[in-house]
Amino acid sequence: MKDRFISLWNRINAQGDAEQEFTRLCEMYSNSERFYHTMTHVRNCLVELDSVRGLVQRFDSVEFAIWYHDAIYDSGVKDNEERSAQLAYDVCLAAQLPKEFAGRVSDLILVTKHNVIPGRIDAEILIDVDLSILGKSPEEFDEYEKNIRREYSEVPEDKFRQGRSTILQMFLNRTSVYLTDFFKAKYEMQARKNLQRSINKLR
Repeated sequence: MKDRFISLWNRINAQGDAEQEFTRLCEMYSNSERFYHTMTHVRNCLVELDSVRGLVQRFDSVEFAIWYHDAIYDSGVKDNEERSAQLAYDVCLAAQLPKEFAGRVSDLILVTKHNVIPGRIDAEILIDVDLSILGKSPEEFDEYEKNIRREYSEVPEDKFRQGRSTILQMFLNRTSVYLTDFFKAKYEMQARKNLQRSINKLR
């Protein structure tokens, strides 16, 4: 993971200590209150991104966004994506990267709120990469759900069940969970099964 981050840092000609920045990111993703939104999630997203490398228009921007999209994560607030986007933007400027690049990365991170359907392929790919867990095996999906519950351990059971059901139903209500043909073919069918099964258990 460190080698990959440093490779990206050097490829985009970012200034500053890449290893130090990677260490800082690792510390953020290793917060003791995180169980799903960890470096393992980042690694899995990067694997999914690599599988569609040929479809991505600005690969470095999307990869940079993946590294930072959950850098700030607090289950008790609703502006994690905004704060992560601002962090990434600030890191880009501090590394003397172009404002255009910084803005593009920030905009990509904001789409991981999953509250809008973007019309740009890179943003669609990032969303599908972030949601790829929904279409994994039942065992992997159930582990994901358990870890999300652990991240919201302070929320009373009834309130959590209601809120979680609403979120999962939102994805299930879409014409398709995924936005790109690649991820539809790869994960759509299993994602719908996982979502419906989890909603049934939460009721």
